[in-house]
Amino acid sequence: MNGKVYIVGAGPGDPDLLTVKAYKLIQKADVILYDRLINPEILLMAKPECELVYVGKEDGKHIIEQDKINFLLQDFSKKYKIIVRLKGGDPFVFGRGGEEAVFLEENGISYEIVPGITSAIAVPAYAGVPVTHRGVSSSFAVITGHGHKGKFPDINWKSLAGIGTLIFLMGVSNREKIAQNLIEAGRNPDEPVIFIEKGTTKEQKSIESTLKDVAEGKVNVYPPAIFLIGDVVELRKKIHWFENQLEEIRL
Repeated sequence: MNGKVYIVGAGPGDPDLLTVKAYKLIQKADVILYDRLINPEILLMAKPECELVYVGKEDGKHIIEQDKINFLLQDFSKKYKIIVRLKGGDPFVFGRGGEEAVFLEENGISYEIVPGITSAIAVPAYAGVPVTHRGVSSSFAVITGHGHKGKFPDINWKSLAGIGTLIFLMGVSNREKIAQNLIEAGRNPDEPVIFIEKGTTKEQKSIESTLKDVAEGKVNVYPPAIFLIGDVVELRKKIHWFENQLEEIRL
């Protein structure tokens, strides 16, 4: 009898933000195929005999190509009962979870999707930035910061001009071009932005600036980081809870 593949979202980094279902599956898994941004503390939850297989992506290149990951899932489904494909955030938010699910479906492999808390919402929350707020922002969009095979994303920039809050994932390396395109599309150059590095972890760091300064290359930031644009950034002055806690711990 073949096993079952669980495509599991591990959340944004803080192990406490795992769903109960994800936690239970990690404990029961016979093999876990995990991505680069998975917190090592989460892998420690696996049973000692669980096989851990790293299939992450570094510097824009996959250690293992997506097709090979698919075939690994197929092979492991013949060997193990519980196969966990562990992805950061939510597997269906720029996580290629859909591609893997289609492959499993087409090959008659039993599978299940276990949603995770996406970093697009959780990381801003930890930085004190609500993605929507009455009277400030009634809409938000989550956008990829890079396109297929590392190319600049093909985006209808004008369609983003009237959205309250914009959240770019994987947008650090292209931040200047993103900001330039948004200004050209009609966004206010003085609009506040925030980059949140290593969100929800003890190393979280927030960098506030303006869209204009980002476009002019005046902001230094390092991945992994969320790139958020919108007036909701100003609310951080009142809702600055997590990093305040970190400062207290450091003192």
